[in-house]
Amino acid sequence: MKEGLHPAYYQATVTCNCGNTFVTGSTKPEIHVEVCSKCHSFYTGQQKSARADGRIDKFNKKYGMAAK
Repeated sequence: MKEGLHPAYYQATVTCNCGNTFVTGSTKPEIHVEVCSKCHSFYTGQQKSARADGRIDKFNKKYGMAAK
């Protein structure tokens, strides 16, 4: 590799707004993020269901399937 061509590589400390911190590799020494895997609703299981209940009921009525 040529000298002076590639950026410096750091062990970056990532800090989330929730207070969680972890270390990763990056070209920046510090990274600040708004959402991490400790506070994101998808990873914590607090995600709201994206089902459209009305459409499911309409399908079941149309094709004669009883709701169980």
